[in-house]
Amino acid sequence: MSEMKKFPLITGIISLDFINTEVVRRGQRHNLLSSENDVKDWLHEMKDYNPTISLLFTDEIEVTNLLLNELLTFRSLLREAFEAIADRKGASSEFLGLLEKKIEAAPFSFKVSEHQIIPLPVGKIEDSIISLIAYDVIKLVEGKKLNSLKRCSNPECVLLFIDEGGRRKWCSMKICGNRKKVARYQKKEKGR
Repeated sequence: MSEMKKFPLITGIISLDFINTEVVRRGQRHNLLSSENDVKDWLHEMKDYNPTISLLFTDEIEVTNLLLNELLTFRSLLREAFEAIADRKGASSEFLGLLEKKIEAAPFSFKVSEHQIIPLPVGKIEDSIISLIAYDVIKLVEGKKLNSLKRCSNPECVLLFIDEGGRRKWCSMKICGNRKKVARYQKKEKGR
C-alpha cells in the first residue's frame, strides 16, 4: 500500500505543485503550508519529483517563519498570475520581471547529476526556494507550456494543471474526476 501524500502533487511541476498547496475541502479553502513543518513536508515530498530539491535541501533544513511568510506571499502572486493565464488573459511583462528579480536574489550554479544538468540556486534558503520556483515558471513560459494551463472543471476546486492534449477536464481523477462520476452514478440510481 502506498504512503498517503499530504499534498496533491498532480503535475510534477514545482511551480504548479507549489500553487496547488492551496485546496478546497468541503467548500472551504485550506492552506496546506500553514506552518514551518508544512514547508518541510512539502519540500520532502517534492524531492521525489525534482532533482534540484533533492540535491539542494536536506532533511535538516531550517524553515523559519520568514521563509513561510515569503513563500505564502510569492504563492499568492503566482496564483493570481497563473489564474489569469488559465483564463486566457496572458502573463504580464511585470510578472516576468518579478520572476527575474526573484532569480537574481539567488542566481544559479549548475551540477551534473545522472547525465543531467541540474540548476542549483545559490543564496539564503528563502531566496533559493523562491528562485527555483521562479526559474520553473520562466521555463514554462519559454516552452509555451502555460498556453495549456487549465483550471479543474470542478467549480469548487482551485487546482491548476497543464493539459497539452487538450482533453483533460479534472485536476485528477482521484481528486475531482471520480467524485463527479460517483455523483452522476448516484443521481442515476435515485432516478430508477
